[in-house]
Amino acid sequence: MTAEQWSRLDQIVWVDPGRMSGTVCFRGTRVPVETLIDHIEGNATLDQFLAGFPSVSREQAIQFIELAKESLLACVSS
Repeated sequence: MTAEQWSRLDQIVWVDPGRMSGTVCFRGTRVPVETLIDHIEGNATLDQFLAGFPSVSREQAIQFIELAKESLLACVSS
């Protein structure tokens, strides 16, 4: 992951051992990013996820998905 990607990720998620046992959550929320992945795996749409977790912004979710895509593509193409 590049320095730019780390910076972008830091704006999207936060980790604090004192909150949610250190689970990676969307910044400003108590919603684990894994919840988004679980919803997608379960065939939920992004809109369905956002309706269930209104504290997560559409922009946060999309930025996280884009970073995950970039990281995965970089791994398989190198």
